[in-house]
Amino acid sequence: MPNTSYNEYRPTNKLVRKIDRFSISTGKRPRKLKEINKNKMSNENIDPVNVETVPTPGEVEHQTTQVVESRPEASEQPPTEPVVEESAAHTADEPTIGEALASSNYVVVEPTVEPTSEPEVKKEPEVDEFAVDVPDIPMPAEEIEANTVEDIFDGAFKFAIVGVGQGGSRIAQTFWDLGYRRVAIINTARQDLEPIAIPSENKLLIGGDGAGKRPEVGEEIFDAHREDILDFLKRTFGEEFDRVLVCAGAGGGTGAGGTSIIIEVAHDLCESLGVETKGEGESAKVGAIIALPSKAEGTRVAKNTERTMKKVLEFKDLGALTPLIILDNEKIKQIYPKLPVRKFWSTSNNSICALLHLFNKISAQESVYTSFDKADLEAVFSSGLITFGATPLKKWEEPTDISQAIRDNLKRTILADLDPKTGNMAACVVIGSTEVLDELPQENLEYGFEQLTRIMGSGSTVHRGVYSGNKPGVVIYTAIGGLDNPK
Repeated sequence: MPNTSYNEYRPTNKLVRKIDRFSISTGKRPRKLKEINKNKMSNENIDPVNVETVPTPGEVEHQTTQVVESRPEASEQPPTEPVVEESAAHTADEPTIGEALASSNYVVVEPTVEPTSEPEVKKEPEVDEFAVDVPDIPMPAEEIEANTVEDIFDGAFKFAIVGVGQGGSRIAQTFWDLGYRRVAIINTARQDLEPIAIPSENKLLIGGDGAGKRPEVGEEIFDAHREDILDFLKRTFGEEFDRVLVCAGAGGGTGAGGTSIIIEVAHDLCESLGVETKGEGESAKVGAIIALPSKAEGTRVAKNTERTMKKVLEFKDLGALTPLIILDNEKIKQIYPKLPVRKFWSTSNNSICALLHLFNKISAQESVYTSFDKADLEAVFSSGLITFGATPLKKWEEPTDISQAIRDNLKRTILADLDPKTGNMAACVVIGSTEVLDELPQENLEYGFEQLTRIMGSGSTVHRGVYSGNKPGVVIYTAIGGLDNPK
């Protein structure tokens, strides 16, 4: 039989009938036909796509090219049947390949032409079988900025100032004028709140009708608005501060009634922001500046003051209030007897606020002589009840000149009468012009520092600092802490 391709070979009707008779008599299909059907089925089987497999972002997809073999349409005319010569090796009992094909319903297709060169196959990326299939989760574009408030100067501590009542609001405004921006004031009377020269968003009015010099009324109003006050302080102070200073007058109804509650709320605020340290032997991050009224303000005011100071000192004794600074308005009248009314409150408040501000600024600056750093100031602020002083030096030639100035400093103070001998922690900072510091004997300066140590007694510590200032002369600034309660 000549070499004839499958597409050129067509079986005759005679062969078809022969294959049918073979199938009926034996119940079997011709052997070669089974093999052909088996091969035909393997060629047409295509692996289905795994729909459960979802490619992760970044995977390289590879496309597999399938060769689709064309089949004649049903409407096409069958081709002319060629003349087929049977092979001599063919027997009557065994159908030929052509006979088997003729009895099947399969259409013979042309064999696929192999390409001369294999296409480039991209290498599949290696996948860790233990890798987690991470879904696409929306991520924020950037971090949320923290609510921060910045002072207009560089200080060692970021103080948060809250003024309670009219007297406390005046002290808080003084800190605002010095450049502090974490300042909040709270009052129960609108007419006392509005004159304070700070932004309106830094003010909170609760009640509205005032307390009328009655601490019990003020305490009730503040207690009913604890959560409002806490939210107000969070919004005003931001999330970054080191210490809270509660400023209040001890004699008024709002100040006397609201101070203790504000101290408690300040502790809650510190705890919520993680800046609170409570416990035995640890320093609280809440302090207070309390202004005592003058004697001329009357008996009711004096009783309110006694009530307020009792509660404040209890906080101090428990270690929940430090530093505690007590401003005495009666002593201001004695030190400045001819001070006009318009300047009285500003002079009183500046005397203490400016001193605290100076120590805060100085402890953030370096010195070519001796530095008073943040750790030194922290030790003083953590010592409980403290007092400040400032004394200009008129002469410094003699070794006792500086020590005498320090003793005078402790006497001429607008703070409450406190016994310096009961203190255990002190700071002494000398600020002078370059001309003075070039002439000032170191021995005289050391003698002055030793004076503080002798005043306080054994076991005390004196933190010192010497700085070059931009004003002529020399001024000595002192702070003594760890003092006993006033009588």
